Parts: sequence; C-alpha cells; structure tokens
Amino acid sequence: MTAGTQPTVAAPQVAAVASLPVRRWRAGTWQEAVDSVAAEVPVALSYNSIPHVVMMATPCDLEDMGVGFTVSESLVADYSELRDVQLDTSSGAFELRLSVAGSRLGEMLQRRRNLTGRTGCGVCGAETIEDAIRRPPPVAAGGETSRERLVAALRRMRELQPLGALAGSLHAAAWVAWEGEVQLVREDVGRHNALDKLIGARLRRGDSLADGYVMVTSRASYEMVQKAATLGIRMLVAVSAPTALGVELARDCGLTLVGFARDEQQVVYSHPQRLL
Repeated sequence: MTAGTQPTVAAPQVAAVASLPVRRWRAGTWQEAVDSVAAEVPVALSYNSIPHVVMMATPCDLEDMGVGFTVSESLVADYSELRDVQLDTSSGAFELRLSVAGSRLGEMLQRRRNLTGRTGCGVCGAETIEDAIRRPPPVAAGGETSRERLVAALRRMRELQPLGALAGSLHAAAWVAWEGEVQLVREDVGRHNALDKLIGARLRRGDSLADGYVMVTSRASYEMVQKAATLGIRMLVAVSAPTALGVELARDCGLTLVGFARDEQQVVYSHPQRLL
C-alpha cells in the first residue's frame, strides 16, 4: 500500500471506523447526528499455535502489526526468524497466527506475555523489569535531514491519515526518507500499534530501515524509543512530548529524538547532528 491509499480493513464484518448516532450541541441547539468513531477490537497473537498475548487494536493492517510487534519486542532476533503470519477471522474474532523458527520458540515461552495489551500500554504483561526495560544496542551512525524537509513531511503526514480524518482519535506513524518524502503511513488507536504496523509493513515489503526515519503523532515514551532503536532506526520525530526515560535511552542508543514537532518549532533531545 502506498502512503496515500486507504488502509486495508482486516475483516469485512468490522470496519476500522464505525458510524454511530449521537446527540450533538451546536450553534445553540441540540442536533441528532451521526459521528465517526474509531473501532477497537481484541487481536490474539499466537506463535506456533501457542497463545501469547491479546492486543487491542484498530482492525486494519493487522498482519503488519503482528510482524512489527514480534520484531520490535525482540521476540525474534531478526525478521528472518519469522516464518509466516496469517490473519484468521473464521471464528468471528481476530487471530494472528505467526510461525517462528523452532530454536526461537523456547526462548519466547520463557518470557511469554499472558496479559491483555491495552491500547495505551506498550509493556503490559512483561513479567520482569528486564523484559520491560530493554536496552537495545547502539544504532548506526549517519543519516541526516533538514529542518525544512522535516516540516514539509509533517504537513504531508497530516494529509495521509484517512482514518484519523474521519474519527480523530487515531495515532499515525510515518516513514520519512531522509530527502523528505513520506513513503508510508499506518494508523491505529494505539500509538505502539501504529509504530508496529509501520515497522511490519517496511519489513514485509523488504524496505530498508536505514534510508529514513519515523515520525509519529503521539508522545515519545520509552517504549516507542525502544521499539525504534531495536530495529536500528536512527531518528524518531514525535508531535508530542518525550519522557525522561525515553530521552535517556535515545541518548544511550545514539538515536536522534525530536519532540514537540510543529511547523514553527522542534525540540531536539538527543544527537542533534541528524537534523540540520
């Protein structure tokens, strides 16, 4: 899917955005109206037929989310260890069935996550502090863009959020080339899911994770930085604020972290050499 096209809805019976009757106060009077609201459904992930976690997500681009989640959470060391991903809706529910190399499965079972992953949580179900607070290796040096190109990408990303334009409650994650082109956008009610969908889409398409950076409409919390750094992504630009732990990890990993990204301002919290 190109950046400007509508996301693929995962199952015909559940739309990514629902139309609901509402009563709205406007212009001094009550009005009966229809409002667009983002869908949120439970998505079960299993590996080699073993249940692992249930995530709440927007029902589109779910195969991308499964791949991105698996790699960004270091459940596998590399995308090549992921053999297959299939979305099964035959039961009326959303089930992502993933297959991994047998040698990796034993390690996954040791850190199995049984709790529901809520849309606002990136580390729900981690059993130990070590599972939740992982320290990825340093990202590679290199990569740079200009402030003007970044601002242009911000404006372009706003135009490439069809679900957000309808419902207004979805996060977006975009892949931006160093030259400034917004190449891919994914949306979800959960900011972590949107980022996982973006990562998964890049990996499934065979695209490089070195030829650009990630831009998100959310805050840059620790787990967002962690996911990016795990994939070797060298810059994360967030429309909202970072957290102190996110900044600390970005500095430790060599990742450039930009927060409060607006047309008129940007705040660089770590490794500013990539933003000219």
